[in-house]
Amino acid sequence: MTTISLTTDFGNLNGFVGTLKGVIWNIAPGAQIADITHDIPAQDVRQGAIALWRAAPFFPPGSVHIAVVDPGVGTDRRPIGARFGNQFFIAPDNGLLTPMLEDAEAAGESVQIICLDQSRFWLPSVSRTFHGRDIFAPCGAHLANGVPLSELGTPVTEIVRKPLPKPEQTELGFRAHILLADVFGNLTTDLPASWVRDYEKVTFTLHGKTIEGLTLSYGHKQIGDLVALEDSEGYIEIAVVNGSAKNFLSAQIDDVVEVCLNA
Repeated sequence: MTTISLTTDFGNLNGFVGTLKGVIWNIAPGAQIADITHDIPAQDVRQGAIALWRAAPFFPPGSVHIAVVDPGVGTDRRPIGARFGNQFFIAPDNGLLTPMLEDAEAAGESVQIICLDQSRFWLPSVSRTFHGRDIFAPCGAHLANGVPLSELGTPVTEIVRKPLPKPEQTELGFRAHILLADVFGNLTTDLPASWVRDYEKVTFTLHGKTIEGLTLSYGHKQIGDLVALEDSEGYIEIAVVNGSAKNFLSAQIDDVVEVCLNA
């Protein structure tokens, strides 16, 4: 029984997510559907990419990930399907799959990408504004049913890439960047915690506030303390214990965090 994941910016107000599931179950009634998130900010391709990138590795081999954050719907942007290692992806060709593709290439995993141009695997009528329902969901369902990826479309050699920010090395350490703010207001940076050799001799400065050292967990500090720690994905995170670092620091995506090693 194949698992299909859904990642969208649809929200849960208007029934769009339920429609996707209805389409999938009509084609692949035995599919298990998991919602990664439907709360991506509208048209925010990068945040959709990050959410999918962080979740997909925890899914079983052979899972099909349908991601629809698609500000170019109805234009000449391509619908694509891909296999990176042992995971499958269905998405618009707008950079949404960049982190997964880069990881697969870095790991030397096999990569297969196609343009979803075989309309027999779409719904009979295709709206210009809802390709999630009419193209992506049915193609993902057929893939889950055992249709080979190669039958869904024409091979392509390159797709749109929108790489995530990377830390910049400085004389004192690194210039990191805020990648996302979670529901708690914790701020995830693009700096791997493994790049910090000494957890005590490091400082992080953001919006005029400096944090001394890395703490092991939220519970190792007092409520209201501003802390830096390693998050669950292995990256440096800025947080306020039982509070919101985003609100406390008035922080935004892409804000710079100055990292000083051996402080």
